[in-house]
Amino acid sequence: MSREVTAAPGKRLSVRWVKSAIGYNERQRRTLRALGLHRLGQVVEHQDSPQIRGMVESVKHLVEVRLLG
Repeated sequence: MSREVTAAPGKRLSVRWVKSAIGYNERQRRTLRALGLHRLGQVVEHQDSPQIRGMVESVKHLVEVRLLG
């Protein structure tokens, strides 16, 4: 059972990289890079969209996410 969360139009997501990607596969490291994360502790903001939600879902064990205004 997957918990479906729909994207909120006009909203933004704050994504913070909180755990090292050492020991995880290359695909997850590339996803972090595609999100715009380059170093541990960095925070980036993205428009809330299904594509960004999918990327965050694939690295949810490495990042912390907040929904902004």
